Amino acid sequence: MSSLKILSGGAAQGLVASLNPAFNTQTGFDISGEFGAVGVMADKLRRGAPADLVILTAALLANLANEQLVSAGSIVDVGLVETALAVRVGDPEPTASNTAELRDALRAADAIFIPDTKASTAGIHAAKVFQQLGIADEIADRLQVFPNGATAMRALAASKAQRPIGCTQSTEIISTKGATLCGPLPPGCELATMYTAGITTGAAHPQQAQRLIDLLAGSSQRDQRTRAGFISGKS
Repeated sequence: MSSLKILSGGAAQGLVASLNPAFNTQTGFDISGEFGAVGVMADKLRRGAPADLVILTAALLANLANEQLVSAGSIVDVGLVETALAVRVGDPEPTASNTAELRDALRAADAIFIPDTKASTAGIHAAKVFQQLGIADEIADRLQVFPNGATAMRALAASKAQRPIGCTQSTEIISTKGATLCGPLPPGCELATMYTAGITTGAAHPQQAQRLIDLLAGSSQRDQRTRAGFISGKS
């Protein structure tokens, strides 16, 4: 069976998986995807990795369009994704409605699971928040850094620490068995990132790529996007 090749930020993995049956019914194609830190996925495309479609942050897709690696006219917003806190299923959820409570929650954790602090949207932001809160040095030896949010959340779910906590994008928390979404980071530390989809200029299957974009962004899938953790709104 033919496959549509995509490169995507981990934030969209759960949504793409949920749409695969409908996409297969409509096109006869399966989805063959790589999911990870958005910077890593963008660099894979730059290095020539085959892909029909990319799902990355709006800023990265704009750059890739300027580099003529993505068709600018094909780019469509999928939705906003919030950076959020997570705990293991069954663990008490921390209160973090303001910056002081967030600082206390992070200080109380004996292990903090986050994605790559140089290439992933949530990891870069988490590192900035730790600096902003004035606790970066204090919690440095408790950080558990993984290539992307999905692997970080799986590690959180399996952690044997007494009081672990995670910070990554809400969609990655929702799609991880054993992890519980606690809510977005509080005002002053919040981040909502617009994810967009676009067809690559080297796409082998541009028509099928457009069908997947229609599913990802179409009004009929609004509830599915919401369940996956995407929210509507402007970047």
